[in-house]
Amino acid sequence: MSGRADLYERVTNQILEAMEKGAAGNRLPWHQSHAEALMPMNAVSRRAYRGVNVLILWAMQELRGYRSPVWATYKQWQERGAQVRKDEKAATIVYWNVSDPKDEATAEERATERAEESDGKNGRKFFARGYSVFNADQVDGFAPEVVPELSAEERIERADAFFRATGADIRHGGTEAFYERAQDFIAIPRFEMFREASGYYATLAHEVAHWTAAKHRLDRDLSGRFGSMAYAAEELVADLGAAFVCASLGITAVPRLDHAGYLANWLQLFRDDKRALFTAASKAQQAADYLHAKQGMELAA
Repeated sequence: MSGRADLYERVTNQILEAMEKGAAGNRLPWHQSHAEALMPMNAVSRRAYRGVNVLILWAMQELRGYRSPVWATYKQWQERGAQVRKDEKAATIVYWNVSDPKDEATAEERATERAEESDGKNGRKFFARGYSVFNADQVDGFAPEVVPELSAEERIERADAFFRATGADIRHGGTEAFYERAQDFIAIPRFEMFREASGYYATLAHEVAHWTAAKHRLDRDLSGRFGSMAYAAEELVADLGAAFVCASLGITAVPRLDHAGYLANWLQLFRDDKRALFTAASKAQQAADYLHAKQGMELAA
């Protein structure tokens, strides 16, 4: 097996394992079970991970029961004065490098695991390198910072301001939530129709993620029919994008009632194409970035 195939497959299998574990309860790795959902963060840079790495680390937190969202490499933990405990197992995350044919030094960089892609322009290639990271729950000598928590009311105010700033045409009423592509508006039941505030905002985030797909925005393919793989793929992008947005707002991305209908397609998609997860996570990150840029908020990299 090539290094390219091995990296894609190993990462995808990590996510598949977590998805299959939570399938019975309609929970997926991006439905965080702790009280306040948080983006995985690097212990040294204090910046949030992005894209597929968020899914990898959420999956590991779910599978292994880690409570901390903080991660770092073995060497980085040592830099923080902490030590990874003996026999602890690492999680593999992915870091992309850009190689230009004029830059031989960059082209010579290698890692134990690597995937390679071309952008079709200027001869540039993207190399995905696998790195091992450990959770804060796996180390000794690390004292996490105490971060003040927002109250439920403050989180609601922040979420309302976030979605208002997107400029999306959001219409309240009825019993169903959807994005109307032809007329470019979002329909969603009123706030009081939801059992919890998190359900309302997770649903709204999902539909706003679909809204980003319009041709004059991010121009994703919305032509897939219900039940098709293309339709399921866009649903996955919207669900992941919603989870990224919710986590940045400190809101739990609760499971949707229609997840069970898509789960079989998502699992099959990942089994058939080991790059599908990477593609979906990348598009979801683009959607989240687009929404954050709408209000001048900078999504941590």
